[in-house]
Amino acid sequence: MFKHNTVIAGTIYGAILPAISLFIFLFLLRGNFLLFNKPGTPYLVAIGLNLLIIRWYAKKKLDKTVIGIAAVTFLFMLAIFVFKLQPIR
Repeated sequence: MFKHNTVIAGTIYGAILPAISLFIFLFLLRGNFLLFNKPGTPYLVAIGLNLLIIRWYAKKKLDKTVIGIAAVTFLFMLAIFVFKLQPIR
């Protein structure tokens, strides 16, 4: 299942882990996600998970998938940079 070497597969794989991470932090913990008084921790965890799967796919030499995951990670970081100035409600 995770052996597709396409950019589309990479974007899907790159969007899954941040979505799960943000769902856990925002809905399951219900606002109690201020770890060490840092509201950006959920985003850092999501980006860290994406970097781990980038490394895993790079070792498997699935370059197109890595490009898709990296693109999603970059867009996610850009969205955090733009919208993080406002708190999550």
